Amino acid sequence: MACSLSSRRSITNGPSLSSAAKLRKVSASRARKAEFSRVVEGSGRTQMGVAGWVTPGQMAVLIGFIPILLSWLYAEVLEFWNNSRILRTQCTCLMPLLRFFMIDKDFLIENRSILRAASEFGAFLAYFYLCDRTDLFGESIKSYNRDLFLFLYFLLILVAAMTSFKIHHDTSPFSSKSVLYLNRHQTEEWKGWMQVLFVMYHYFNSKEYYNAIRVFIAAYVWMTGFGNFSYYYIRKDFSFARFCQMMWRLNFLVTFCCIVLDNHYMLYYICPMHTFFTLMVYCSLGILNKYNGIGLVIAIKIAICFLVIVIMWEIPRVYDFVWSPFAFLLAYNDPDATRQYPPMHEWNFRAGLDRYIWILGMIYAYFHPTVEGWLEKLEQTEVKLRMLIKTCISAICLAVGYLWYEHIYKLEKYTYNRYHPYTSWIPITVYICLRNITPEFRSYTLALFGLTEYLATIRWLGKVTLEFYITQFHIWLRSGKPDAQPRKLLSIIPNYPMLNFLLNTIIFVTVARRIFDLTNKLKLAIIPNTDNKQLLFNLISGVLISVTLYALSLVIVGYK
Repeated sequence: MACSLSSRRSITNGPSLSSAAKLRKVSASRARKAEFSRVVEGSGRTQMGVAGWVTPGQMAVLIGFIPILLSWLYAEVLEFWNNSRILRTQCTCLMPLLRFFMIDKDFLIENRSILRAASEFGAFLAYFYLCDRTDLFGESIKSYNRDLFLFLYFLLILVAAMTSFKIHHDTSPFSSKSVLYLNRHQTEEWKGWMQVLFVMYHYFNSKEYYNAIRVFIAAYVWMTGFGNFSYYYIRKDFSFARFCQMMWRLNFLVTFCCIVLDNHYMLYYICPMHTFFTLMVYCSLGILNKYNGIGLVIAIKIAICFLVIVIMWEIPRVYDFVWSPFAFLLAYNDPDATRQYPPMHEWNFRAGLDRYIWILGMIYAYFHPTVEGWLEKLEQTEVKLRMLIKTCISAICLAVGYLWYEHIYKLEKYTYNRYHPYTSWIPITVYICLRNITPEFRSYTLALFGLTEYLATIRWLGKVTLEFYITQFHIWLRSGKPDAQPRKLLSIIPNYPMLNFLLNTIIFVTVARRIFDLTNKLKLAIIPNTDNKQLLFNLISGVLISVTLYALSLVIVGYK
């Protein structure tokens, strides 16, 4: 992980300082272990090793997966035999579920692709379990070599530049001209090259880049504020369907990983972080959204967001009061950590590091049309004046970036963490300014890292960052037991580290991209865009089926 719990310190605020003082007492440490055990027991989870008992959640997923798999195989056979008839009757909203349980041939044929997607997703989860919870594959130790690390990364950059260099001529959504300030291709490319460094950092355990990874995560959170604000401010779509689709995208894969691999939600801390900040943007713009066109209203909403975060993280004891009811969801302790922290420390540390940057993303999104107008006017000025202005902006950005690098970035990691929440906007802003200083810089991207279709079939890294982040835990790295950090590497080819890296990376990238496609396919099937009645029925049916499967699994596994 980007920072091991054994060496992690909380950012400077009231609750964290109080916790740090208590950690010096052995009796308090034991009390926290007991507290975490109570949280775990209260949530009904079973502490399980690699060869431990099957949990009720795992049994529930298995029971639900088997009929889906068999139904898909049966549908494929029916399609092959071509012996089905077209259904002539109109179906009510209840009929699809009944037709599935009644093994209606026509229904299975009609939904063959969805059954296949669900079966394929279940197969990937089984592969996760085989790689990370069994001894079918081996494991190896992480090792870091700076020369190899930089060589591999710059080799990828070179390949991307030679094979996927693109020039985009899209027009601005705010004007008919091709300004393209912070366009979609650019932000997807940005996410892509950061994600590569992020997963390489984990694979090679390159601790010297810790501070850079902190900035990258802040940039992702900044884009959460920027992207969601832009969508809701422009589209004005606060529908229930849109909300469900957003939550599905962020939590579908991680939910099943938590169940199948018996992990806590906070092990994949990126998911709860982005879920929380996304909900904050959604609520801030959704409440009284008919007044969002008034600048003063937006200013008040942004100020309220700042105030809420300040109260929750900067005032002693408020954090514990606000977040303790969510301990069942956000509590986490690394079982292998040499020092045990309070169960809610991980959430305090992770979300606290980037607690403000998403609000800066909202502000940048609000002023996006204004800045785009400035750039448009700048391009229309006389050449010498235009070059002078751009040179001055570049010089200021480089000077500010250099000062930040010398006085903030080069700090030791614990000291840097204290400054990070208040300074992460500096490198992000410098990058945005330099990346958009000329029309050429704005329109050129490397499609390998972005959204653009490459070789007609591959939608690359910037679009599948969430799947990359989650799947790396289990089929690229290896933890070996519930809630453990992935401190080992998955070893399919023992004693050949580079060949093993090559094979694992191919599998890892392919699986992550495929899971992204499956997540979207299943989302379209379960969450319709316009039919709220069908959506509500699907949600209720999903809850009832989940409860039934879990109750049945308790009977089979045995509840203690």
